Amino acid sequence: QVQLVESGGGLVQPGGSLRLSCASSGTIPGIKVMGWYRQAPGKERELVASITGSSNIRYGDSVKGRFNISRDRAFRTLALQMNSLNTEDTAVYYCLVRGAWGDYWGQGTQVTVSS
Repeated sequence: QVQLVESGGGLVQPGGSLRLSCASSGTIPGIKVMGWYRQAPGKERELVASITGSSNIRYGDSVKGRFNISRDRAFRTLALQMNSLNTEDTAVYYCLVRGAWGDYWGQGTQVTVSS
């Protein structure tokens, strides 16, 4: 079974940057979209950014202009460059890959923005 593994989370000060990565352990057929979601305590999971197979990109309103999503050509890795982080970005970040047979989620990586 294919697994998604996130890395790159951690503690950062406000105004700082982090880069998250998501690696697939295998090939997922018929990928439609890859994306990042996040969930803060007491809040619903929300879209951070997504990129389709044809490279159409979408960002959540709160991260536009600060975050950048990218993927490799083989659809095996996904990255999220996060700049100008603020305390409201604190959450567990999840990688998603939507393929022909359904959704695959990573286990999540904690991002904490605090001074």
